[in-house]
Amino acid sequence: MMKKTLAVLVENRPGVLSKVSGLFSRRGYNIESLVVSETEDSSISRMTIVVSGDEIILEQVTKQLNKLIDVIKVHDMTREETVDRQLLLLRVNADNSTRSEILELINIFRARVVDIGRKSIIIETTGDINKIEAIIKLLKPFGIQELVKTGTISMVRGNKEKN
Repeated sequence: MMKKTLAVLVENRPGVLSKVSGLFSRRGYNIESLVVSETEDSSISRMTIVVSGDEIILEQVTKQLNKLIDVIKVHDMTREETVDRQLLLLRVNADNSTRSEILELINIFRARVVDIGRKSIIIETTGDINKIEAIIKLLKPFGIQELVKTGTISMVRGNKEKN
């Protein structure tokens, strides 16, 4: 199985996300990650989609996306040098006996505490998938109460002129 990262510019209108996700579900394609937000132009949204499948499926995904009327442009970033990030919020058990150890660990990852309760801490961090997975793995023994993370957002490195 291969993964492909696509930057898809779409019209910023109600129902567009549903049309795009419907295309994937109708054909049985697996979306690993999907992040959607408005761009610098409020009439356009950008979808960063990470999809997995064999080479034929991944090629088909791009062709099918280009056929949708609300899709402005599909850019395959898979083979380009990119900056990729995810955001993680994680609530972990933390009492008086473990709190200092947890704080030391999160400092190593340049994470930050965004909320402290009597028995837990909420931690926020951003980074590539390896960093996110590493901090989760290290905090798991303390007891993760809740975890939420964004999908991957991605941008091509260097100066990129607008087309």
